[in-house]
Amino acid sequence: MRHESDLLNVIDVEATCWDGQPPPGSVNEIIEVGLTVVDVRARRRVSRHRLLVRPVRSAVSDFCTELTGLTQAEVERGVPFAEACRVLVEEYGAGERPWASWGEYDRRQFARQSRADGVAYPFGYPTERTHTNAKAVFTTAYGLPRKPGMDHALRIAGLPLEGRHHRGEDDAWNIAALVLDLLGRGAWPGTSSTAPEGAAPEGAAPAH
Repeated sequence: MRHESDLLNVIDVEATCWDGQPPPGSVNEIIEVGLTVVDVRARRRVSRHRLLVRPVRSAVSDFCTELTGLTQAEVERGVPFAEACRVLVEEYGAGERPWASWGEYDRRQFARQSRADGVAYPFGYPTERTHTNAKAVFTTAYGLPRKPGMDHALRIAGLPLEGRHHRGEDDAWNIAALVLDLLGRGAWPGTSSTAPEGAAPEGAAPAH
């Protein structure tokens, strides 16, 4: 039986962006939340999810579409940021379950937008409480002189890039693969390198 304490949310967000300064009055806003659930004890990715979020103070630029593949028409069909936060808390245990992202950007963007929108930060306070910076852990584990991008880290670890880089759902899935690599090396905080007896092989449930 899987216990809630064994689960880790790996999250990657995409936000509105521009090639240069944003237009007057525009700010970076989350437009996609990718989430892969990792069963830390079984050492496997168990599900992947995607939330599209509708921006209200910015629009998806051509540059952003080229980078992420997301269009303004697509994100217009997304949910409000407050609803995305509610889903994270109620369906994915965001307030209690530990979570990880590649770097600090995702945590800081959630914190900034929560303040701006008057929405409770979904992961609990202080904002660092349940968060692990997977990029920093990877850098230390591999003895690297500087922190690598996710695609570079996959090459270092000998792992494939699955899907499209800068698509939140795919990035979260790939970051989760790096988390599993770190778990196998005994480098993930609070774990050892010895897999539990009877642990299932790494695999995945169908996408949601």
